[in-house]
Amino acid sequence: MKADLSQADEDILYPSSIPFVLLHLACFAAIWTGITWQAAAIAVALYWLRMFAIGAGYHRYFSHRSYSTSRAFQFMLAFLSQTTAQKSVLWWAAKHRHHHLHSDTEHDVHSPRHRGFVYAHLGWIFSSRHDEADLSTVSDLVRYPELRWLHRFELAPALILAGLTFLVAGWPGLVVGFCWSTVAVYHGTFCINSLAHVHGSQRYVTGDDSRNNWFLALLTMGEGWHNNHHAYQASARQGFRWWEIDPTYYCLRLLSWAGIVWDLKTPPPAVLRNEHRLGSKVIERAAADLAATFNIEAILASSGFLTDCAGREELLGSPLDTEAVSEKPTGLHRPRLPTREEVGERARTMFVKTCSIDAIAARAHGMIIDAVAQRSSPSAIGR
Repeated sequence: MKADLSQADEDILYPSSIPFVLLHLACFAAIWTGITWQAAAIAVALYWLRMFAIGAGYHRYFSHRSYSTSRAFQFMLAFLSQTTAQKSVLWWAAKHRHHHLHSDTEHDVHSPRHRGFVYAHLGWIFSSRHDEADLSTVSDLVRYPELRWLHRFELAPALILAGLTFLVAGWPGLVVGFCWSTVAVYHGTFCINSLAHVHGSQRYVTGDDSRNNWFLALLTMGEGWHNNHHAYQASARQGFRWWEIDPTYYCLRLLSWAGIVWDLKTPPPAVLRNEHRLGSKVIERAAADLAATFNIEAILASSGFLTDCAGREELLGSPLDTEAVSEKPTGLHRPRLPTREEVGERARTMFVKTCSIDAIAARAHGMIIDAVAQRSSPSAIGR
């Protein structure tokens, strides 16, 4: 764990984090500029407008293509999204698609499970390995020259908006209207990467730590229904129940009535009822988490298995069958493996309801058997 933390520390591009820190410090300039009602109103308006841009633009449209729109409105969404100073639309979408591909694995760009809460919240943004984005993952977006222009001049929209707030409301407009709202949008967005993978409830088995968090949903206009989103990523609607407030989706519905957006994707009935079968990747990840709850060393040690070479050779030379193992003579020192039923019982207490629970348990049972065989091999004993 210490090695991981030191690696994360060495990986940070400290010069690139300076503007981020200065923007936070600039918020304290309100002590000298004062806070006017006009500046406060600008801050509130810009927070909700740009939070909508993050959810409807960066996330649901550019990252997941959960609805369709015109090229003109696409550019408007991209420009408005980049006024948040969260890098370019191409960078954001590429990193987010990578996140879903490797969610909460060691390859995830921002997993609290593997790199810690602070790194997942904001540290990863300044990591050298994430400074550039793999644009091959967003080839559907790269083909637009206007989006490539925004990628090249990623801070231009934010600087233009900052200048406008100063022209409209002076220094209070810049400090309170722009800086305060920008910092608030930063951390509202970042909380989805950190808090929404730590605190909340899980309705679906997704093979990761995504959570539904009603408080974050209120702060982020619906993005806090994160477990829902990971269960069906293509949906423009993330609040699957009527009581799960999702203002971003409501705004998209209004825009669809005006013909500005269309083809809004929603989850199929089987997903809403949590009756859909999980994909192989989700089953594999969930099974790995389940198998990890069984202590392989304790299984081996409890039988004195490591002291009997004949037992190891017989085990490795034939398939492991839990019931057969229990019937073997004790002189072979076979490990007492958990039965598939025991693994299934733990699966049902560990995960929420899913029709794929038996598939998860069966795969986890196989992983446990493989781990015992691997640990009991002569080469493993030699080490």
